[in-house]
Amino acid sequence: MKILNSIVDFFTGTLNTVAWLYILLPCVLIGGIVFTVMNRGMQFTKFGFAMKNTIGKMFKKTEAGKGAVTPLQAVTTALAATVGTGNIVGTSQAIALGGYGAVFWLWIAALLGMIIKYSEVTLSIKFRERDEAGDWVGGPMYYIKNGLSKNWRWLAYVFCTFATIASFGIGNLSQANSISGSIKNAVGQFNESLSETSFNTPFGEINLIALIIGVIMAILIALVLLGGIKRIGKVTESLIPAMSIIYIVLTLIVIFGNITHIGDAFSKIFVAAFSPRAVLGATSGILLKDALVWGLRRSAFSNEAGLGSAAIAHAAAETKGPVWQGLYGIFEVFMDTIVICTLTALTIIISEVPIEFGKKPGSELITNAFGTIFSGKISALFVAIALMLFAFSTILGWALYGSRCVQFLFGIKAAKYYKVIFAVVAVIGSVASIDIVWDIADTFNGLMAIPNFIALFLLSGVVAKETKEFFNSKKQSPLQK
Repeated sequence: MKILNSIVDFFTGTLNTVAWLYILLPCVLIGGIVFTVMNRGMQFTKFGFAMKNTIGKMFKKTEAGKGAVTPLQAVTTALAATVGTGNIVGTSQAIALGGYGAVFWLWIAALLGMIIKYSEVTLSIKFRERDEAGDWVGGPMYYIKNGLSKNWRWLAYVFCTFATIASFGIGNLSQANSISGSIKNAVGQFNESLSETSFNTPFGEINLIALIIGVIMAILIALVLLGGIKRIGKVTESLIPAMSIIYIVLTLIVIFGNITHIGDAFSKIFVAAFSPRAVLGATSGILLKDALVWGLRRSAFSNEAGLGSAAIAHAAAETKGPVWQGLYGIFEVFMDTIVICTLTALTIIISEVPIEFGKKPGSELITNAFGTIFSGKISALFVAIALMLFAFSTILGWALYGSRCVQFLFGIKAAKYYKVIFAVVAVIGSVASIDIVWDIADTFNGLMAIPNFIALFLLSGVVAKETKEFFNSKKQSPLQK
């Protein structure tokens, strides 16, 4: 047991710190600035063009060819993997662990993240290929394989190894854990004794509700995964837009219901971004480093810019070219972090619900915030439903990412076995400790970004060339007016 604890401590402590604090966060900041300069700040200067040609055309009726999905299905599959617990629980954790100022740094990371994800998606389309089943496949492993020399092939295998492991953390364990936690909280509003019912096992005490939820999720995941990329696309196409709109509307109701506090909320965010203790006091224990680190961490966890994961989903899109699809990367980060994470943060801050700073929360902060306008039971029920649908769609998106990585490593047949294991792991995530689940997810998120950023830096010239040619072409110039 001591050996196991030492291994867990290494992965959730030392390795987590190195991957995030000393590698990923500097890469997001430096890479974001470098890519912004090389592409002439196009995530800002061409923002209107990007929105016009993404959200403006997402719901246009289109059909995808063999082995492909529509642009809407590609973006909702990618959003399915990003819009989830990172927006709700992750944002709550950023505030609790980094103070109100973490929201400011979350915004900064998102603004840089837009060009990073744009680069990932553009490269994914540029260097994608057909697999033996006739499906389009792409992502970091393929732009490493097809965009760099053979001497870099090992980097593709490193990415796939880390991404496969990460898929069980960010894409499964943490999501399943949030689903079971929110449902237990909702059940507790109606029957507290039932929500606390548990039984002893050789692995420790297990909550009955969490176990039941885990088993149901495993069955549903397996049923969807058997249908492949097209079925995943159809499910996420149905879930994500509707659930996002409902969540946005309800957060706006809470914000406008407490509108007199809006100025104070923004003041707390901007002041605490550089001087946390001026807002929270010395007893909070939160420093400037905490605000910076947790804002950047939860931004990356939420929108996944720099991880290379969303590029895997976008590779299957029926699109006119790399830059056309790359625009969706800008839209995704904007919608995920600038819109949804900000609404979550404002809902929590403006409602003035008690926050236990320094302690990692689950869904209780946002539930309590909704409770300032709605009843406790309605709030708990809505958060449970929202988290369940968001997190379930995230699980499906990451199942695709993991299966593509396993396919790259071991072949297309091995991906089928991965999907079975992935479904079973949802049961473990439902009953596991939240701290261990989130720490493991964080660690492998950081690790998978390392090979991806190496490839992004090496191929940054390709992205800049594609971008310049696209916006300088006679065909595109009239659209910029």
